[in-house]
Amino acid sequence: MTLARRVLEELYTVLESGRSVGASDVRHVIRMICEQPDVQLNDVYENILSRGSRKIVRAKNLSQKRYVDMIRKHDVAIAIGPAGTGKTYLAMAMAVASLQRKEVSRIILTRPAVEAGERLGFLPGDLADKVDPYMRPLYDALRDMMEMEKATRLIERGTIEVAPLAFMRGRTLNDSFVILDEAQNTTGEQMKMFLTRLGDGSKIVITGDVTQIDLPTHTESGLVEAARVLRSIREVGFMRFEAADVVRHPLVQSIVQAYDRAGRDRARSADVASKEAGGSG
Repeated sequence: MTLARRVLEELYTVLESGRSVGASDVRHVIRMICEQPDVQLNDVYENILSRGSRKIVRAKNLSQKRYVDMIRKHDVAIAIGPAGTGKTYLAMAMAVASLQRKEVSRIILTRPAVEAGERLGFLPGDLADKVDPYMRPLYDALRDMMEMEKATRLIERGTIEVAPLAFMRGRTLNDSFVILDEAQNTTGEQMKMFLTRLGDGSKIVITGDVTQIDLPTHTESGLVEAARVLRSIREVGFMRFEAADVVRHPLVQSIVQAYDRAGRDRARSADVASKEAGGSG
């Protein structure tokens, strides 16, 4: 009864602030209060990151709030977790807000076009046409943050740059908010190259899902390596999202959890088979 009362009280507070409440909000509130009984929802929900052309962007749960706080605190922030947890979306909202507050002079959005491989040069059209399919998720998120006409103008001026990771080589990224998406598909060399582009007055956010690696077999993901190699550097922030942090349709969370269980089962089966093979030898 105490939990139910607290949930209702916090939801009434949200309603009184003029914000609508949906079924997903109820689930998020229950989880937040169970995780942190003294949480104040206003501290989470009133922290508006961006007032976009289509919606107001704000943290939806404690994990997202911790993520946002981590990005604010660190010049290099690395977020690992499943799709639907808001890793890239929130980073983009913070990038747009930083640009609007003139804290940075440009936004750079990049991701490895690993699916294209060496075939990129054979795709039809000019450079923009070739890379557009790989950058589209970033454009889609950007459209929520500002009017598309304004975004287009900023892209044409170079204030917002959307480009494949390979285009970062040899550059120093000063006074920029840089987001590397789908970082699980970088190699170790690419990740090192990208991290060493950091210049004065810049912030880097790296996001990825280590369960969705498309690199060739036996090639270690640059994101996995970075999480291991950089762990001891206090100035680098790390955030790990879990399936329970998914904020899309509730079914997405169940799907992610089902695949996680299947992956663990395969790993256990492979381990047992390896031990049995070793014993028989």
